[in-house]
Amino acid sequence: MTKTVVQQYLATWNATGDERATLLSTHWSPEATYTDPMAEVAGHEGITAVVDGVQAQFPGFVFTQVGEADAHHRQVRFRWGLGPEGAEPLVIGFDVLVLDESGRIQDVHGFLDKVPA
Repeated sequence: MTKTVVQQYLATWNATGDERATLLSTHWSPEATYTDPMAEVAGHEGITAVVDGVQAQFPGFVFTQVGEADAHHRQVRFRWGLGPEGAEPLVIGFDVLVLDESGRIQDVHGFLDKVPA
């Protein structure tokens, strides 16, 4: 489960348009919240706006998993990288996903570990 949830989460950040809408409706609770140092939003529309903003700020970059994920109960924590595909990430963060009873992403608590100067 842990690996699949992280893959679906990162796929949401890398997707656009209808593909992202499908990932959100399938794998995220309609009431999902997302909080990191740069944003605090709720619902699929709010999350879409944040993802659109990041994709506009870092065109052509992709999110990848860095290291192994750790999970217990309905929580998953992992590190991610953002950078050009196949290259060292320029941004590295750490997220904790909290899942609802059906296994969908309910809350995201994000932290930034490395950001460009």
